[in-house]
Amino acid sequence: MIVRTPRRLHLGLIDPTGSLGRRFGSLGVALEGGYELRVLPYERTEIIAEGEDKKTISEALRRMNSVFNTGMNYYVEVRKSIPRHVGLGSTTQLSLAVGRAVARLGGLRVSALDIARALGRGENSGAGIYSFTHGGFVLDGGVSSGLPPLILREEVPSGWAFLLVIPEVEPGLDEDEERPVMDSTFGSVEVAREISHRTLLGLLPALKEGNIRAFGEHLSAIQRLVGMHFKEFQGGEFREDVRLVLEFLQRKTYGAGQSSWGPTVYGVILKSEFQRLSVELHDYLKNLGIEAKVELGLPRNRGAEVVEENAFIQKILRSVTG
Repeated sequence: MIVRTPRRLHLGLIDPTGSLGRRFGSLGVALEGGYELRVLPYERTEIIAEGEDKKTISEALRRMNSVFNTGMNYYVEVRKSIPRHVGLGSTTQLSLAVGRAVARLGGLRVSALDIARALGRGENSGAGIYSFTHGGFVLDGGVSSGLPPLILREEVPSGWAFLLVIPEVEPGLDEDEERPVMDSTFGSVEVAREISHRTLLGLLPALKEGNIRAFGEHLSAIQRLVGMHFKEFQGGEFREDVRLVLEFLQRKTYGAGQSSWGPTVYGVILKSEFQRLSVELHDYLKNLGIEAKVELGLPRNRGAEVVEENAFIQKILRSVTG
Protein backbone atom coordinates (compact mmCIF):
# COMPACT_ATOMS: atom_id res chain seq x y z
CA MET A 1 0.00 0.00 0.00
CA ILE A 2 1.27 3.45 -0.94
CA VAL A 3 0.21 6.60 0.94
CA ARG A 4 0.96 10.08 -0.41
CA THR A 5 0.37 13.15 1.74
CA PRO A 6 0.40 16.92 1.26
CA ARG A 7 2.81 19.35 2.84
CA ARG A 8 1.20 21.99 5.04
CA LEU A 9 1.75 25.72 5.29
CA HIS A 10 0.57 27.08 8.62
CA LEU A 11 -0.82 30.57 8.04
CA GLY A 12 -1.44 31.48 11.67
CA LEU A 13 -3.36 31.07 14.92
CA ILE A 14 -6.23 33.43 15.68
CA ASP A 15 -6.67 33.58 19.46
CA PRO A 16 -4.25 31.93 21.89
CA THR A 17 -5.96 33.76 24.80
CA GLY A 18 -9.07 31.58 24.64
CA SER A 19 -11.17 34.66 25.37
CA LEU A 20 -14.37 33.07 24.01
CA GLY A 21 -13.75 29.63 25.50
CA ARG A 22 -11.85 28.27 22.50
CA ARG A 23 -8.09 28.62 22.07
CA PHE A 24 -6.13 29.13 18.90
CA GLY A 25 -8.14 28.56 15.69
CA SER A 26 -5.78 27.91 12.81
CA LEU A 27 -5.48 28.69 9.12
CA GLY A 28 -3.55 26.42 6.76
CA VAL A 29 -3.12 25.38 3.16
CA ALA A 30 -2.10 22.05 1.64
CA LEU A 31 0.74 21.87 -0.88
CA GLU A 32 1.97 19.15 -3.19
CA GLY A 33 5.18 17.33 -2.34
CA GLY A 34 4.58 15.59 0.97
CA TYR A 35 5.42 12.10 2.21
CA GLU A 36 5.23 8.95 0.16
CA LEU A 37 5.13 5.78 2.25
CA ARG A 38 4.95 2.12 1.45
CA VAL A 39 3.29 0.07 4.20
CA LEU A 40 2.78 -3.70 4.27
CA PRO A 41 1.95 -6.35 6.88
CA TYR A 42 5.22 -8.07 7.75
CA GLU A 43 6.67 -10.78 9.93
CA ARG A 44 8.30 -8.18 12.17
CA THR A 45 8.49 -4.42 12.54
CA GLU A 46 10.82 -2.98 9.91
CA ILE A 47 11.08 0.76 9.34
CA ILE A 48 13.12 2.17 6.47
CA ALA A 49 13.43 5.86 7.26
CA GLU A 50 15.92 8.55 8.18
CA GLY A 51 16.42 10.37 11.48
CA GLU A 52 13.31 11.43 13.38
CA ASP A 53 10.97 9.91 10.79
CA LYS A 54 11.83 6.48 12.17
CA LYS A 55 10.88 7.51 15.71
CA THR A 56 7.61 9.10 14.53
CA ILE A 57 6.63 5.95 12.61
CA SER A 58 7.41 3.71 15.56
CA GLU A 59 5.31 5.88 17.85
CA ALA A 60 2.41 5.92 15.37
CA LEU A 61 2.48 2.11 15.14
CA ARG A 62 2.53 1.87 18.94
CA ARG A 63 -0.41 4.23 19.39
CA MET A 64 -2.50 2.56 16.69
CA ASN A 65 -1.90 -0.82 18.35
CA SER A 66 -2.69 0.56 21.79
CA VAL A 67 -6.04 2.06 20.70
CA PHE A 68 -7.17 -0.30 17.92
CA ASN A 69 -5.16 -3.48 18.60
CA THR A 70 -3.62 -3.41 15.12
CA GLY A 71 -0.34 -5.10 16.05
CA MET A 72 3.18 -3.86 15.41
CA ASN A 73 4.37 -6.06 12.56
CA TYR A 74 4.55 -3.78 9.55
CA TYR A 75 7.08 -2.91 6.91
CA VAL A 76 7.14 0.89 6.54
CA GLU A 77 9.36 2.53 3.95
CA VAL A 78 9.63 6.29 3.51
CA ARG A 79 10.16 6.95 -0.20
CA LYS A 80 9.71 10.73 -0.11
CA SER A 81 9.75 12.96 2.94
CA ILE A 82 9.16 16.45 4.31
CA PRO A 83 12.11 18.13 6.07
CA ARG A 84 11.65 18.03 9.84
CA HIS A 85 10.85 21.11 11.94
CA VAL A 86 10.93 23.68 9.16
CA GLY A 87 7.23 24.62 9.31
CA LEU A 88 5.79 22.25 6.71
CA GLY A 89 3.88 19.87 8.97
CA SER A 90 6.13 16.82 8.85
CA THR A 91 5.13 15.12 12.11
CA THR A 92 1.37 15.27 11.58
CA GLN A 93 1.51 14.26 7.92
CA LEU A 94 3.78 11.28 8.62
CA SER A 95 1.82 10.12 11.67
CA LEU A 96 -1.52 10.28 9.90
CA ALA A 97 -0.11 8.51 6.84
CA VAL A 98 0.99 5.58 9.01
CA GLY A 99 -2.31 5.60 10.86
CA ARG A 100 -4.39 5.57 7.69
CA ALA A 101 -2.34 2.75 6.15
CA VAL A 102 -2.55 0.57 9.26
CA ALA A 103 -6.29 1.19 9.58
CA ARG A 104 -6.87 0.35 5.92
CA LEU A 105 -4.73 -2.81 6.05
CA GLY A 106 -6.52 -3.89 9.23
CA GLY A 107 -9.97 -3.32 7.75
CA LEU A 108 -10.86 -0.85 10.50
CA ARG A 109 -13.98 1.26 10.07
CA VAL A 110 -12.64 4.39 11.71
CA SER A 111 -12.66 7.99 10.58
CA ALA A 112 -9.66 10.21 9.93
CA LEU A 113 -10.54 12.08 13.13
CA ASP A 114 -10.61 8.83 15.10
CA ILE A 115 -7.09 8.13 13.85
CA ALA A 116 -5.96 11.67 14.67
CA ARG A 117 -7.26 11.30 18.24
CA ALA A 118 -5.50 7.97 18.63
CA LEU A 119 -2.25 9.50 17.43
CA GLY A 120 -2.53 12.57 19.64
CA ARG A 121 -2.66 15.03 16.76
CA GLY A 122 -4.56 18.32 16.72
CA GLU A 123 -4.06 19.31 20.35
CA ASN A 124 -3.44 22.94 19.36
CA SER A 125 -4.21 23.20 15.65
CA GLY A 126 -6.34 21.36 13.14
CA ALA A 127 -4.53 22.77 10.09
CA GLY A 128 -2.39 19.66 9.67
CA ILE A 129 -5.24 17.20 10.14
CA TYR A 130 -7.58 18.94 7.72
CA SER A 131 -4.83 19.56 5.16
CA PHE A 132 -4.21 15.81 5.27
CA THR A 133 -7.86 14.82 5.00
CA HIS A 134 -9.22 17.46 2.60
CA GLY A 135 -6.42 19.50 1.01
CA GLY A 136 -7.01 23.09 -0.06
CA PHE A 137 -7.33 26.03 2.33
CA VAL A 138 -8.63 25.08 5.78
CA LEU A 139 -9.80 26.98 8.85
CA ASP A 140 -10.62 25.35 12.19
CA GLY A 141 -12.69 26.64 15.10
CA GLY A 142 -10.19 26.39 17.92
CA VAL A 143 -9.68 23.98 20.79
CA SER A 144 -12.30 23.61 23.51
CA SER A 145 -12.52 19.92 24.33
CA GLY A 146 -11.27 17.40 21.84
CA LEU A 147 -10.17 18.17 18.30
CA PRO A 148 -10.84 21.63 16.83
CA PRO A 149 -13.75 21.45 14.37
CA LEU A 150 -13.30 22.18 10.68
CA ILE A 151 -15.11 25.45 9.96
CA LEU A 152 -14.21 25.99 6.31
CA ARG A 153 -12.43 24.22 3.50
CA GLU A 154 -11.97 26.07 0.21
CA GLU A 155 -10.29 25.35 -3.12
CA VAL A 156 -7.15 27.37 -3.85
CA PRO A 157 -7.21 28.72 -7.44
CA SER A 158 -5.12 26.51 -9.73
CA GLY A 159 -3.11 29.45 -11.07
CA TRP A 160 -1.92 30.47 -7.61
CA ALA A 161 1.24 29.19 -5.98
CA PHE A 162 3.67 29.88 -3.14
CA LEU A 163 7.31 30.87 -3.46
CA LEU A 164 8.87 28.84 -0.65
CA VAL A 165 12.19 29.70 0.95
CA ILE A 166 13.78 27.43 3.57
CA PRO A 167 16.89 29.19 4.95
CA GLU A 168 19.65 26.98 6.30
CA VAL A 169 19.34 28.20 9.88
CA GLU A 170 18.21 26.71 13.18
CA PRO A 171 15.07 24.55 12.83
CA GLY A 172 11.78 25.63 14.34
CA LEU A 173 10.61 24.40 17.73
CA ASP A 174 9.59 20.76 17.91
CA GLU A 175 6.53 19.63 19.83
CA ASP A 176 8.37 19.15 23.13
CA GLU A 177 10.01 22.56 22.84
CA GLU A 178 6.78 24.38 21.99
CA ARG A 179 4.68 22.72 24.70
CA PRO A 180 5.56 25.20 27.50
CA VAL A 181 4.66 28.06 25.14
CA MET A 182 1.36 26.59 23.99
CA ASP A 183 0.37 25.62 27.52
CA SER A 184 1.02 29.14 28.84
CA THR A 185 -1.27 32.16 28.79
CA PHE A 186 -0.23 34.63 26.11
CA GLY A 187 -1.51 36.74 23.26
CA SER A 188 -3.85 39.70 22.93
CA VAL A 189 -7.64 39.74 22.64
CA GLU A 190 -7.44 42.93 20.57
CA VAL A 191 -5.04 41.29 18.15
CA ALA A 192 -7.28 38.21 17.94
CA ARG A 193 -10.23 40.43 17.05
CA GLU A 194 -8.26 42.10 14.28
CA ILE A 195 -7.12 38.73 12.89
CA SER A 196 -10.75 37.52 12.93
CA HIS A 197 -11.94 40.67 11.17
CA ARG A 198 -9.24 40.38 8.51
CA THR A 199 -9.99 36.70 8.01
CA LEU A 200 -13.76 36.92 7.75
CA LEU A 201 -14.12 40.10 5.73
CA GLY A 202 -10.79 40.17 3.91
CA LEU A 203 -8.92 36.93 3.38
CA LEU A 204 -11.84 34.55 2.83
CA PRO A 205 -13.83 36.73 0.40
CA ALA A 206 -10.62 37.34 -1.60
CA LEU A 207 -9.97 33.60 -1.77
CA LYS A 208 -13.56 32.89 -2.78
CA GLU A 209 -13.40 35.52 -5.53
CA GLY A 210 -9.92 34.53 -6.72
CA ASN A 211 -8.51 38.00 -5.97
CA ILE A 212 -4.84 37.23 -5.35
CA ARG A 213 -3.87 40.85 -4.61
CA ALA A 214 -6.48 41.26 -1.88
CA PHE A 215 -5.74 37.77 -0.53
CA GLY A 216 -2.03 38.54 -0.28
CA GLU A 217 -2.63 41.95 1.33
CA HIS A 218 -4.81 40.46 4.06
CA LEU A 219 -2.54 37.46 4.56
CA SER A 220 0.48 39.73 5.12
CA ALA A 221 -1.50 41.75 7.66
CA ILE A 222 -2.70 38.59 9.43
CA GLN A 223 0.85 37.24 9.58
CA ARG A 224 2.12 40.44 11.23
CA LEU A 225 -0.72 40.25 13.74
CA VAL A 226 -0.04 36.58 14.50
CA GLY A 227 3.59 37.58 15.03
CA MET A 228 2.44 40.03 17.72
CA HIS A 229 0.99 37.07 19.66
CA PHE A 230 4.32 35.25 19.47
CA LYS A 231 6.92 38.05 19.53
CA GLU A 232 8.02 37.36 23.10
CA PHE A 233 8.94 33.81 22.11
CA GLN A 234 10.69 34.42 18.77
CA GLY A 235 12.21 37.86 19.29
CA GLY A 236 9.81 39.83 17.09
CA GLU A 237 6.88 39.50 14.75
CA PHE A 238 9.03 37.09 12.71
CA ARG A 239 12.28 35.25 13.37
CA GLU A 240 15.25 37.56 13.04
CA ASP A 241 17.21 35.02 10.97
CA VAL A 242 14.57 35.07 8.20
CA ARG A 243 13.97 38.84 8.21
CA LEU A 244 16.00 39.66 5.10
CA VAL A 245 14.31 36.91 3.08
CA LEU A 246 10.89 38.11 4.20
CA GLU A 247 11.77 41.64 3.11
CA PHE A 248 12.31 40.35 -0.43
CA LEU A 249 9.06 38.39 -0.38
CA GLN A 250 7.10 41.32 1.00
CA ARG A 251 8.35 43.51 -1.85
CA LYS A 252 8.08 41.03 -4.70
CA THR A 253 5.02 38.87 -3.98
CA TYR A 254 1.33 39.54 -3.30
CA GLY A 255 1.66 38.59 0.37
CA ALA A 256 4.23 36.93 2.59
CA GLY A 257 4.67 35.24 5.94
CA GLN A 258 6.38 32.65 8.12
CA SER A 259 4.94 29.15 8.39
CA SER A 260 4.53 28.11 12.03
CA TRP A 261 7.86 28.47 13.91
CA GLY A 262 9.75 28.60 10.61
CA PRO A 263 12.27 28.83 9.24
CA THR A 264 10.16 28.32 6.09
CA VAL A 265 8.88 31.63 4.73
CA TYR A 266 6.66 32.06 1.71
CA GLY A 267 5.17 34.51 -0.73
CA VAL A 268 1.88 34.23 -2.61
CA ILE A 269 2.45 34.34 -6.37
CA LEU A 270 0.94 33.32 -9.66
CA LYS A 271 2.38 30.01 -10.81
CA SER A 272 3.52 31.66 -14.04
CA GLU A 273 5.71 34.10 -12.07
CA PHE A 274 7.83 31.48 -10.33
CA GLN A 275 10.67 31.23 -12.84
CA ARG A 276 11.30 34.99 -12.93
CA LEU A 277 10.98 35.47 -9.19
CA SER A 278 13.17 32.47 -8.34
CA VAL A 279 16.00 33.88 -10.48
CA GLU A 280 15.70 37.25 -8.74
CA LEU A 281 15.56 35.55 -5.35
CA HIS A 282 18.63 33.41 -6.00
CA ASP A 283 20.58 36.54 -6.97
CA TYR A 284 19.34 38.33 -3.84
CA LEU A 285 20.32 35.43 -1.57
CA LYS A 286 23.73 35.10 -3.22
CA ASN A 287 24.50 38.80 -2.77
CA LEU A 288 23.66 38.56 0.93
CA GLY A 289 25.47 35.26 1.45
CA ILE A 290 22.30 33.50 2.58
CA GLU A 291 22.06 29.74 2.01
CA ALA A 292 18.51 28.59 1.40
CA LYS A 293 16.37 26.20 -0.61
CA VAL A 294 13.95 27.86 -3.01
CA GLU A 295 10.93 25.82 -4.12
CA LEU A 296 7.63 26.16 -5.91
CA GLY A 297 4.74 25.35 -3.58
CA LEU A 298 1.79 24.17 -5.65
CA PRO A 299 -1.60 24.12 -3.90
CA ARG A 300 -3.04 20.64 -3.41
CA ASN A 301 -6.82 20.68 -3.51
CA ARG A 302 -7.17 17.10 -2.34
CA GLY A 303 -6.12 15.26 0.76
CA ALA A 304 -3.80 12.32 1.19
CA GLU A 305 -4.28 9.44 -1.23
CA VAL A 306 -3.95 5.70 -0.75
CA VAL A 307 -2.94 3.50 -3.67
CA GLU A 308 -3.53 -0.21 -3.33
CA GLU A 309 -0.65 -2.19 -4.77
CA ASN A 310 -1.22 -5.08 -7.13
CA ALA A 311 -2.98 -7.82 -5.15
CA PHE A 312 -0.88 -10.51 -6.79
CA ILE A 313 2.36 -8.81 -5.73
CA GLN A 314 1.05 -8.46 -2.17
CA LYS A 315 0.17 -12.16 -2.12
CA ILE A 316 3.70 -13.10 -3.23
CA LEU A 317 5.26 -10.81 -0.61
CA ARG A 318 3.12 -12.30 2.17
CA SER A 319 4.01 -15.85 1.07
CA VAL A 320 7.73 -15.00 1.10
CA THR A 321 7.51 -13.43 4.56
CA GLY A 322 5.39 -16.26 5.92
